[in-house]
Amino acid sequence: MRKVTRALFVLALSLSATLAAQSTQAQPTIPVSQIHTGMRGVAYTVFQGIKPESMDVEVLGVLRNVNGPKGDIILVRLHGAKVEYTGVVAGMSGSPVYFDGKLAGAIAFRIGEFSKEPIAGVTPIASMLEINALDRSPAEEAAAIKPAVHHAAGKTASPGDASSFPASTQGFANYLKPIEAPLVFNGFSEETMRLFAPQFAAAGIVPVMGAGSVSDVKQPEPLEPGSAVSAVLVRGDMDIEATCTVTYIDPQRLLACGHPLLQFGSVDLPMNKAQVLATLPSPLNAFKIVNTTEPAGVFVQDRHTGIMGVFNKEPQMIPVTLTINGGAGPKVFNYEVLNNARLSPVAIMATVFNALHGVNEYGEEITYRLNGSIGVKGFPEVALKNMFAPSENGQPAAMAAALSLGERFGRIYDNPYNAPAVKNVKLDFDLVRERRWARLESARTSVSEARPGDEITVETVLAPYRGERSVRQIHVKIPTSASKGTLRILVSDGETLDRVGRGTPAFGRKLDLASTIALLNKEHANNRVYVSLLEADPEARVADKVMPTLPISVMNVMDGMRGNQEMVVSGESNVDETATGPLDYVVSGAQLLTVTIK
Repeated sequence: MRKVTRALFVLALSLSATLAAQSTQAQPTIPVSQIHTGMRGVAYTVFQGIKPESMDVEVLGVLRNVNGPKGDIILVRLHGAKVEYTGVVAGMSGSPVYFDGKLAGAIAFRIGEFSKEPIAGVTPIASMLEINALDRSPAEEAAAIKPAVHHAAGKTASPGDASSFPASTQGFANYLKPIEAPLVFNGFSEETMRLFAPQFAAAGIVPVMGAGSVSDVKQPEPLEPGSAVSAVLVRGDMDIEATCTVTYIDPQRLLACGHPLLQFGSVDLPMNKAQVLATLPSPLNAFKIVNTTEPAGVFVQDRHTGIMGVFNKEPQMIPVTLTINGGAGPKVFNYEVLNNARLSPVAIMATVFNALHGVNEYGEEITYRLNGSIGVKGFPEVALKNMFAPSENGQPAAMAAALSLGERFGRIYDNPYNAPAVKNVKLDFDLVRERRWARLESARTSVSEARPGDEITVETVLAPYRGERSVRQIHVKIPTSASKGTLRILVSDGETLDRVGRGTPAFGRKLDLASTIALLNKEHANNRVYVSLLEADPEARVADKVMPTLPISVMNVMDGMRGNQEMVVSGESNVDETATGPLDYVVSGAQLLTVTIK
């Protein structure tokens, strides 16, 4: 059944591309050198529905080098009843401009704020066609759009930010800036946007709570220059997408926007047709209200002068299944997020928090038990098993869960050796309607002196949130190899133990993907109390391997390896580790004890 569905999907895309090719002949272009003040032409964009409408264009002049070195912009005034009423609106970027039937470029820039006239800047088509040269052959094209390629090429500031301009033109940022193609967030709460806006901003995104949505409406009409088209970052029960206008189409590909969305370079984003429900005029923030409709292909390039999509391709998204148990019945959220090193961790955090926060069962005192996994192609699954409760500083459990998942995603992507292809994410949350959190209040040993091979008892006192203190006894055996002198005993939660053991790789080097996943799967659960015996002998960690109690002679030999190995050396060795069984609390705290070994 899956193969049949896939075949139908590819057939639909092929038909769409064929129709587009039939409607678009080889398009003649006009270079900037032939553009002069006073020329009259026409531009096309969608104001409502799916059919592009014409606007008259008058050339005011050519601005040289204002969009970077050799980045000329054609300055135009738009004429027509609709555009003079709405002005230059968000979503209009990419609208093709023609002179004497020849394609000159894409409307891509607006002039000033609260402008009373529809004056715009046009990115020359020659600059946009340079993007085609990035796909030099079918093999290279396939390599460029593989989901494993995630490194940004260039700056990642939002197109509307001053930082997206070259340094030499930042002074013009308030007067000439790309028309916004803001990423619209549908199905997200205002609280989610408030909490995660800084993370999205750091990734180059200015989030906008949606006017518009993603629908299942069929749109058989082929795309054409002037049509609305959407790039999708998240789709399903939550949606994130940006819409702009098609500038150019040939049988294999299209160009749109006339400026970058994020300037990530090679990307792999769903390219969908779009329907404009209305164009909202506003001196402050005019924009198109858009419904994203059926798939049309994949955006594979996000560059300085536009974005490029290809037909007959399927995007490689990350499917996420998130289930919340504990209410009247299980609530299941199914959605997909883009596979991108910079944005996937942020998208996972925002969607997880939004799903947990957006159900009736949510409350300030809620605790979650998570059981899930992250599937990475070619590697073992990353197991996810933890508890999340509101913390002492007031952080809600939903935020703690989101940050924990984002941190794991970040570590999976943050390695210079392997480009991860994340296959799927499965998250199963059990909801508990109370704050299940406990602080490690104290710890003590049954003796102050011991011999190698002796068994001692560590007694801990846990203070639960608004509950009675509980005493737990943990039996620990002193290793027969223990040296005479002081033995330090660390009694702690799992997070403290992971933080102590993880350290920082020498010279800031990062682990490969296999070692990173191995370490993630060795991390300690946060609902236990751990007792670790620390001896005063050096310990070395190379990648995910631990070598405790190394003699000085061996350490001297290994010292020369620090320059080319992901090695961490600590002055103490963790020679033994014991833990309680799973507790019904998120445990927090640490105590350090000492015992004299005779």
